[in-house]
Amino acid sequence: MIAKRQFCFTSLLLLLSLLILLPQCSTKHRQVKSVSKPVQHKLWDSLLKTHVNDNGGVNYQGFISDSLTLNKYLDLLKQNHPNEANWSREEQLVYWINAYNAFTVKLIVDNFPVKSIKDIGGAIPFVNSSWDVKFIEIEGQTYDLNNLEHSILRKDFEEPRIHFAVNCASVSCPALRNEAFVANRVEEQLADAASQFINDSSKNKIAAEEIKISKIFSWFSGDFTSANPKGIKSFLNKYSKVKINDEASVDYLDYNWGLNDEKAL
Repeated sequence: MIAKRQFCFTSLLLLLSLLILLPQCSTKHRQVKSVSKPVQHKLWDSLLKTHVNDNGGVNYQGFISDSLTLNKYLDLLKQNHPNEANWSREEQLVYWINAYNAFTVKLIVDNFPVKSIKDIGGAIPFVNSSWDVKFIEIEGQTYDLNNLEHSILRKDFEEPRIHFAVNCASVSCPALRNEAFVANRVEEQLADAASQFINDSSKNKIAAEEIKISKIFSWFSGDFTSANPKGIKSFLNKYSKVKINDEASVDYLDYNWGLNDEKAL
């Protein structure tokens, strides 16, 4: 009986590992036969400026009150799938970042009140978690938040700073920016998001000889080191106000999955 349980547990771990790797091993996300043109993100920008404070605290009750505007923006996204013919790389990138953040807010709003985004789904990552809820419909294609992050943003753009741009509605996540990402400023916005997160002492504790950093840098270590062969310290030093020594010790902080409600931040 013990051996059987061990076999089942091992099999489950192997299955989960495979599921986690699948988005990175897949080919470019399926092409959609769309003739859409790039959309404007003014509605989302207005909502963020109104309902997100400077610390990234979100007024979800405010989003609920403004649900007509939120749904109007989401409908705009749903009717216009990015495509290679009419969209630049930057226009596609900001679309998917804004879509991830807006649909995350929608997921919270539709299930409010909740103490954590993790309370919405099941407990098995890449199977039935909150990020596996298939509620995003864009020009006939169905996505979940994992699809947007892993199969599109991480896979297609190979831009590690997206981890500071997408927000998982939790206290330990990089702050939800209170402006929309836009194509003509995305480089500036990504650099600022990286700097803000890395130098936020509530998310990362950086000293010259010791760093205690977010688990994001552990979960997605390959994203940060693939373009920085000298390792995570080299990446951090691009944005850190404190110079990290090569010999500095590295540890990871516990992750707080509590809701990033404005009252908590």
